[in-house]
Amino acid sequence: MGISDRKSKEKEELKALILNASKKLFLEKGIEQTTIRNIAQDIEYSVGTIYVYFKDKNEIFHELHSLGFRHLSGEMKVLFSVADPLERIKALGRVYLKFGIENPEMYDLMFTLKAPMDYLESEHHAKWNEGKSAFDVLRHTIQECLDAGRFKGHEMESLSFMIWSVVHGMVALYISQRMKGVELLQPEEMVMKGYEEFVLMLDKN
Repeated sequence: MGISDRKSKEKEELKALILNASKKLFLEKGIEQTTIRNIAQDIEYSVGTIYVYFKDKNEIFHELHSLGFRHLSGEMKVLFSVADPLERIKALGRVYLKFGIENPEMYDLMFTLKAPMDYLESEHHAKWNEGKSAFDVLRHTIQECLDAGRFKGHEMESLSFMIWSVVHGMVALYISQRMKGVELLQPEEMVMKGYEEFVLMLDKN
């Protein structure tokens, strides 16, 4: 390995170290209590070293949220071989819900917290590429259903948004513990039970 390759490898390793420390602190303390200073302390480097790789905390959290989308996309890819688009929609929903339930802090970062979007705005990015890619999977599958004669009378874009809103709402209510607040029976199980009720409605279209 040449000097240039070795330096490049060292830079990637240090960047990964920063991101791993940031994720650990975020999961332990939350976004407000995770600072550039305590990230630097955790990896035993100077604050200035962090700024060599990231311009601010929002960029770090944008990178972490992108890693979360890669994780979710990896789990969804195994469903692309499901031939029936309606069955694929049902399976995609179950994977999405499972991911949100098992990764509540990361889900919040990906879909609720402002830091990743604030970074995009500061960089003048018009598109949220990670979210668009995930939503495009649903759009494409809904269009396949429409082409196969399913969901007669419905429109692809609005139907896709409605289905995403339903599953997002279920995860959000679970993560925020609102389900316990209204004294739902078996709140730990209600997300998946509620989703299966939604699946029954999809089957009727």
